[in-house]
Amino acid sequence: MTSTAQRLAEIRGDVPPRRHNARTIAALTGNPGCARRAVLDSAGVDKPKLAERVGFPARFGQSRFAITRGNTFEAQVKADGGAELLRLVAERLGVDPGGPATWTDLGADDRSGQSDRSARSRAALAAAAPTGAGDPAALFDHPLLGLDIAGQRVHLEPDLVAARLAGRFHVVEVKSFPVIDGQADPGKVAAAAIQSAVYVLALRELLAAEGHDPELVSSDVLLVCPRDFANQPVASLVDVRKQLLVLRRQLDRMARIDDLLADVPAGFTADPAADPADLRRSLLSVPARYAPECLAACELAYFCRHATRDETATLGRPVREALGGVATVAEVLALAAGEHAGEPEQAEAAALLRAAARLRADALAGRPA
Repeated sequence: MTSTAQRLAEIRGDVPPRRHNARTIAALTGNPGCARRAVLDSAGVDKPKLAERVGFPARFGQSRFAITRGNTFEAQVKADGGAELLRLVAERLGVDPGGPATWTDLGADDRSGQSDRSARSRAALAAAAPTGAGDPAALFDHPLLGLDIAGQRVHLEPDLVAARLAGRFHVVEVKSFPVIDGQADPGKVAAAAIQSAVYVLALRELLAAEGHDPELVSSDVLLVCPRDFANQPVASLVDVRKQLLVLRRQLDRMARIDDLLADVPAGFTADPAADPADLRRSLLSVPARYAPECLAACELAYFCRHATRDETATLGRPVREALGGVATVAEVLALAAGEHAGEPEQAEAAALLRAAARLRADALAGRPA
C-alpha cells in the first residue's frame, strides 16, 4: 500500500471504501471548490454515516414510491425490444432508423460478476462502432461502464446506449419526472444532465481504449420522460458539453489527491468509530465551500450550513460574490450601518450596503425613493 493509500485508509477508518456511482460522481461537479468534500470522496468515506455520527443526518434521497414508479415507466418504454424507444430516439434525432434495431440486454445475467458484465459490455459496444451509413441501429440495455475516481475503478450503469443512429452513440436516460406543456422541472433536468455526462465520459473512455474515436459518443443525450400526467413517453435532447468540462476538471483534481492531502492536518479523521466531538473538530479543520445548493447534493450539507451560519456564504453564491471580501453577516451589518469603513477591497461592497440600508430606511418610513 502506498503512503497516499495508507493516509486515505487512516482517514476512512477501519471500514471498506464506499464505492461511487453516477449520482455521487455527478454530485462532485456541484461544488468543485470544496476541499472537504474532495478529500472525503477521495478517501471513499461513507458520508451518510458520517453525517449521522456528527449529528446532522442527510435529508434527501428518492422515496420507495418514486423508485417503483421509475422502474415501471422504464419497463414500459423498453417493452417489445425497445421498439417504441427506438422510434422516439430516431424521431428526436431526425433520422430514419432503417428498420428494427438489434437489442442486447447486457444486464440480463445477474449471476455474472461485475468484471464479466463489464467485459461483455466493452466487447459489445466496441463492436457496435459505426462503420458506414448502412449500419443497422443497435440498442444496449444497461451496459456496465467503468471510470477511475481517485484511484478506484467505479462501475456505472446507464439505462440504455443507442448506437449507429445518426452515425454515433447516444446515451439514453429514462426518468420518471414529467414533461408538462413541453417543460420539465429545471432542477431535475440539470441533475439528469450531469449524471448523463458521467456516462458519456465513461463511454468515450471505453471507445478510446478500444482504438475508436471517443467523439463517436455524442454530447447530446436523450432524456425520455412521461408527457404531462400520463405515461406517454416523450424524448428530449440535452447538450452536456458544459457538464463534461466541469466533470473532467473535478476528476483531474481528485486524481491529484497528494496535493489535496498536503493541506490536510495530520490528525484529520472521518472514522465513524471516533468520538462525534472529535469528528466535528476534524471536519472543521479542512475548509469547505458551502452554498445552499449543497443541500440537494451532499450528505454533509446540514453540518456545513450549521458551521457557516454566520458567514455570507450561507446566503448563496450570488450574495457571496456580490459581497466579495465581506465574509461574515456581522461585517455586512456593520458596513451597512456605517459603523466602520471596511478594508480597501471592501469599498464597493460597503457602498452598496450603505445604499441598500438607506433604501430600506426610506421604505420603512414611507418616504419616496
